Amino acid sequence: MNSFGAVTAAAIIIALLILAAKGLRLWVRVFDRFFLPTSVIAGLLGLCLGPQIVGRLYEEGTYLSQGIFPSPIVDVWRQMPGILISFVFAGLFLGKQLPPARKIWRLGGPQVLLGCTISFGQYAFGLLAAVLILTPFMEVNPLSGLLLEISMSGGHGTAAGLAGTFAELGFAEGQDLALGLATIGLISGVVFGTLFINHAVRSDAITIAREEPASDDEHYDLTSIQDNEKTNRKPASDTTSDPLTLHFALLSLSLIIGELLRRGLVLFERLTYGPLTGDIMSHVPLFPMAMIGGAILQAILTSSGKSKYVSRELVNRISGLCLDFIIVASLATMSLSSIGENWMAFVILAATGMGWTVFCFWVLAPRMLPDRWFERAIGDFGQGTGMVVSGLLLMRIADPKNKSGALEAFGCKQLAFEPFLGGGIITAIALPLCARLGAMTMLVFFAVATLTVIVLGITVFGPSSSNPRD
Repeated sequence: MNSFGAVTAAAIIIALLILAAKGLRLWVRVFDRFFLPTSVIAGLLGLCLGPQIVGRLYEEGTYLSQGIFPSPIVDVWRQMPGILISFVFAGLFLGKQLPPARKIWRLGGPQVLLGCTISFGQYAFGLLAAVLILTPFMEVNPLSGLLLEISMSGGHGTAAGLAGTFAELGFAEGQDLALGLATIGLISGVVFGTLFINHAVRSDAITIAREEPASDDEHYDLTSIQDNEKTNRKPASDTTSDPLTLHFALLSLSLIIGELLRRGLVLFERLTYGPLTGDIMSHVPLFPMAMIGGAILQAILTSSGKSKYVSRELVNRISGLCLDFIIVASLATMSLSSIGENWMAFVILAATGMGWTVFCFWVLAPRMLPDRWFERAIGDFGQGTGMVVSGLLLMRIADPKNKSGALEAFGCKQLAFEPFLGGGIITAIALPLCARLGAMTMLVFFAVATLTVIVLGITVFGPSSSNPRD
């Protein structure tokens, strides 16, 4: 099988796995009840049928020792996430109408600080667990302390996209641990979030926009919630090429801009502070730069009056396709042996991450958000345990008619949050910085950052704050 044939076959098999997973989701009601994404089911199905489970049942060198998938297919899957994740991040801001900075601060400011609290705290408590327990007693790489933010706030895409960085820093098993944590976080976040909403509906102490429990026929599909923006803009008709092709070209151009930015930063580092700190930017992957490249391209299109030709819906379709392929490919090739060898560290990190995020929701959010804290915080809880669409799903369950205005606040928050955390610049450079500066230095930094954003959230935006928010 030549390389092109292997890529084609790998894509076809992923599509078939997604189709089979869709059938399983309809047949096994528990998957639908807990909003488990089809792509996650497909990835776990691929994992079961691959070398990690089916392959273990047969002797090495026999026909099914690598599972039902040929080795060239699995090799393509291992490379696929690192490439496709850049297209997902390149489309985060492409086609979006950016609101004025004043509106972003007024609506999204409290959400930004709460989101930063969750992410910085995941770093701080993860590093604390690594410094006190994982490294001295289990001999786990101290970089493991960064996995909580990468996997829970960043999600499967970020965990898969950092595979090269993990390998370069001598912590290749970190990707498998991060993918496992992302899966646990996604499932736990949606399950706990749904339970929290059911509790709030029945509680007299919590004001929630939904005044009655969800009806049995009310259905939400996690995989169908792509964006917090509604847009009726259609791509301009063009008989010379398909609009989907043009939008793929725009995403590709965003990647090129991002790669030029990345190379420029690497060159700047070498010519300035690099001799003192060593190489840091060379370990930063392309995808956060592609996100900035997409924002730059959107600004150029807006200033030139060409933004009307960009359809947010088509960008979402391309990004959604890439993200589905990333999740399936990364989960299907996840090493269970890496998780098994570090299962105690895995359990400690998972419990620490979920414990901190639940604490942020129930204890800090009511004190950091000015009003309607439950509907607004449930979105940050979903994002902090899985992905953006998890937060959107929980907000729709809690407030299906958007009476609280939480959806707009969450959307404004993403504009200031995503470039830096949950897969942004800070997420990308944290690994090489920790390898260079040490876990203790990073622990102090993120502990101070966590306390700072908590104090700012309470004093500037909290219910008892007297500061104006307009």
